[in-house]
Amino acid sequence: MQKLNLPEYPIKFGKISDKLSVFDPIRKQYVVLTPEEWVRQNFLLFLINDKKYPSSLLAIEKKIVLNTLTKRCDIVAYNNSGKALLIVECKAPNIDITQQTFDQIARYNMKLKVSHLVVTNGLKHYCCFIDFENNNYRFLEGIPDYMEL
Repeated sequence: MQKLNLPEYPIKFGKISDKLSVFDPIRKQYVVLTPEEWVRQNFLLFLINDKKYPSSLLAIEKKIVLNTLTKRCDIVAYNNSGKALLIVECKAPNIDITQQTFDQIARYNMKLKVSHLVVTNGLKHYCCFIDFENNNYRFLEGIPDYMEL
């Protein structure tokens, strides 16, 4: 798989119906390895190992309902009380991050109302802080550690 702009972690590979798969430590199962899944798994490990997000407070492909449509957030981080704090939207490395990508994660946030949104294609990572009190947002220099949320 493509080298990403993330630290390298040991990843367990397997097969599902003769398709290369990767072990997801949150869902505790192998999932078919697509370019987007490669980014999701590497970013997940980055959050756990480097940014100290507790794996027990992370959800992968979290279902939400928006105007009767079911959508899935790639990664959602929660606090100990079960409040969502951060959403991560992952794209394959060959997909450019565009305004459409930011619009997508903003729609998800209409439901979850988190303070931090992250968009990544594994090569470029963008994080913004949503200031609900002042009704604005600002981009951050990097991805916050869990304790900074």
